[in-house]
Amino acid sequence: MNPQSTLPPTPAALPPKTGDPSVPVGRRGKGPRSEVRFFSGLGHVALAVWAVIVIVPILWTFLAAFKNTTEIFSSPWTLPAELRWENFGRAWTKARVGRYFLNSVIVVGGSTFLTMLLGSMAAYVLARYRFWGNRAVYYLFVSGLAFPVFLALVPLFFVVKQLGLLDTYQGVVLVYTAYSLPFTVFFLAAFFKTLPTSVAEAGMIDGCGHTRLFFQVMMPMAKPGLISVAIFNIIGQWAQYQLPLVLLSDKNKWVLTQGIAEISVNAGYEADWSGLFAALTLAILPMIIVYAIFQRQIQAGLTSGAVK
Repeated sequence: MNPQSTLPPTPAALPPKTGDPSVPVGRRGKGPRSEVRFFSGLGHVALAVWAVIVIVPILWTFLAAFKNTTEIFSSPWTLPAELRWENFGRAWTKARVGRYFLNSVIVVGGSTFLTMLLGSMAAYVLARYRFWGNRAVYYLFVSGLAFPVFLALVPLFFVVKQLGLLDTYQGVVLVYTAYSLPFTVFFLAAFFKTLPTSVAEAGMIDGCGHTRLFFQVMMPMAKPGLISVAIFNIIGQWAQYQLPLVLLSDKNKWVLTQGIAEISVNAGYEADWSGLFAALTLAILPMIIVYAIFQRQIQAGLTSGAVK
């Protein structure tokens, strides 16, 4: 056996490294970093296009709210000649946007409170306690995410009618709560699993019961997740149209989406397009303000619940 065959290869025989500066630039491999940069740039382009698609119509609506009908059709992309605040007053009083706004606040406020109370308790039990049927109950909640709302409109109408809750705030609040619970339980269950068990054990040693432990110890720790889910529920329920359309026929109890739909129909006959865009602005602005105020809490809740 030749002893030279067992010797390690000389440096000249070794293949050159990709990042070796002695290798010519044209011969270096692209490597994974170039691929990451390419897809990162592609993602930024997609986000920029999506932002333009979303922001431009909203800005156009805000500008049209201060114009008259002639300006809207003759110069749609120019700034208004003057700020016509009377458009908002006309939409608030004549179009009854004020009444619809109040109805939406009542319904969304009540349903969000119930959703967060019931959803957080259910998610906490499913995430922290082990019992027979735990996974079955959890997957039953999660399956509600895949159930289309329009498939249940007819049976839902008759159920609410038999309960005597048609044309009532209570009926809409209960239905909103039921349709918001699957997402709430799904998100909060994952969030409660990330909370340390040592804190709960310390609370039990100090004499906390299960109820006190949940409300005084675990809920404050889950504040970022609770705020995130609450904002998502508020935005989703605020923009809901199908459910109130089926459950509310009394105009005095219509929510904002129903009122906007009626205003859009009447705008074609009355030629009051500026009032329509003013009403749309009044409907959009509250959600933008809420999201802007709680943006950091929403991001903190999403990132905290994603890492265990």
